[in-house]
Amino acid sequence: MTAPAGPPVGSAVGPDRPPLGADAARRRYVALTALRWFPTGLLVPVLVLLAVDRGLSLAEVGLVTAAQGVVVLLLELPTGGLADALGRRPLLVVAGLVGTAALAVLLVAGSPAGYAAAFALMGVWRALDSGPLQSWYVDAALAADTDPHGAGGGPGGAPGGAQERVEAGVARGAVALNASVGAGALVSGGLVAAAPALGWPGAPLALPVAVALLVSAAGVLAVALLVREPPRRADGARGRRALTGAVRDVPRTVVGGLRVARRSRVLLALLAVEACWGFGMVAFETLTPPRLAEVLAGSVAAGTERAGQLMGPVSAAGWLAAAVGATAAAGLARRFGTAVVAGALRVAQGVTVVGLALLAGPVGVVTAYLACYAVHGASNPLHAALLHRQATRENRTVVLSMNSMVAQPAGALGAVVLGALADGASLGAAMLVGAVVLALAAPLYLPARRQERERADVVSAARPPAPA
Repeated sequence: MTAPAGPPVGSAVGPDRPPLGADAARRRYVALTALRWFPTGLLVPVLVLLAVDRGLSLAEVGLVTAAQGVVVLLLELPTGGLADALGRRPLLVVAGLVGTAALAVLLVAGSPAGYAAAFALMGVWRALDSGPLQSWYVDAALAADTDPHGAGGGPGGAPGGAQERVEAGVARGAVALNASVGAGALVSGGLVAAAPALGWPGAPLALPVAVALLVSAAGVLAVALLVREPPRRADGARGRRALTGAVRDVPRTVVGGLRVARRSRVLLALLAVEACWGFGMVAFETLTPPRLAEVLAGSVAAGTERAGQLMGPVSAAGWLAAAVGATAAAGLARRFGTAVVAGALRVAQGVTVVGLALLAGPVGVVTAYLACYAVHGASNPLHAALLHRQATRENRTVVLSMNSMVAQPAGALGAVVLGALADGASLGAAMLVGAVVLALAAPLYLPARRQERERADVVSAARPPAPA
């Protein structure tokens, strides 16, 4: 007797449920993005400071964080192919479970080896997590926008309008990401300050890690409930054959992604931007907390707990500034062009990191940090929009994964190089090197600018003349 078919793989519901409308997909995407990144906000103010407090040098911190980049380099494209072949929801659930395990290891790590294990798990988490949620939203929203039964969709046959609405949804997700990280950072600083009063038995800097662990576990459940995909076969032998075929399709999907990159000068240039960005981000993401500890107490080691308390509200303000930047990005892009604004922001971010390196006192460091994150928040949705223009439904997740695959090893290299430079020379010197690399990415947006101009010329030529 044949067993009855179960719910479709990749779907949280049975096949009789109607598809999500564009508005519902956007709301779920924004909510899940916020929940995914809240634990990151909890970690941002304390991650490096906790490692230093547990005896690691900045050079060792750079080396252990490199484990994350190496793992992402090995897994990013294959897991992107699995998402396109098997479905985004199963991959997101597994990613959340791995991320929760990474936080558990981080909570108890007390040596470079322990930290390396935690960051390696974070690399697996990032490789599985990069791309599927945003790709799910983009495809769900585009499908609803051309489906006459999809709630919140626009009229069929208006792909240009649908694409604009989807890009606006991606921008809202960027706003939610930045606001969620900011809220998490604010809570983190409060937890560090309140840890003794709350009876926390460990180091105050470790309490935000414990809370991040709990929130990450809740995020796994939310993905399982809210992400809905088209039905996939899951009944007995047919389901096993489908799974086997999907695994066999991974190399083909990966090769297709590499071919897309090789054939597109625009995509290659965007990936090069991401490499510079990943390297330079170390200067303001990893080195700002020890830089603040340095200006507060005269040395990094002496100021870790005080900096941990202050970095909470400072990080919150920074990520809220990033949310403001993300909100402004769409308007700037409409007025000046997406690629032009993206290139200008690379230079602007380099300038703000120079400020982080050279300005004296906590007020100067905090001011430069806020400006840096406002630029960072504006840059993210513009770069994502340019990437999506180079992708199709079939390879979208792979394209996004390739972008992350480039960023993570570049970030690992930046962590090693800038961490060693911070120990061997000074934090300021390391930050200046990062600033130069960030600014050097600006000309790499020129191919995207040329493509943008060509498309505008085509649209203008196809437009009917105005009536006399």
